[in-house]
Amino acid sequence: MKNSYRFYCNKDCQYFPCHEVKNEDDFNCMFCYCPLYLLDDCKGNYTYHSGIKDCSKCLIPHSKGGYDHINNLLREEVFTKAVERNIREMEEKDRKSKEDK
Repeated sequence: MKNSYRFYCNKDCQYFPCHEVKNEDDFNCMFCYCPLYLLDDCKGNYTYHSGIKDCSKCLIPHSKGGYDHINNLLREEVFTKAVERNIREMEEKDRKSKEDK
């Protein structure tokens, strides 16, 4: 693949490739460290060892569709948190309104 805003292959990196892959030309380095690591369910191939998330077998960030997968989940997570916050704020306003009466 050609380097772009959604794909970047850094073959000069001392760790390249950081995972074993069939085709190094399609290895995306855009997300060297996965921004989904902190999500409870990132939809990736992970396991837990002694309470620590191990993503070493996950290739989603480095795959052709990884950019879209990561951005879609981040959008979903941000949207969900915003909706939850708005609901809490509305409930708080409603509670205060009832107390004032």
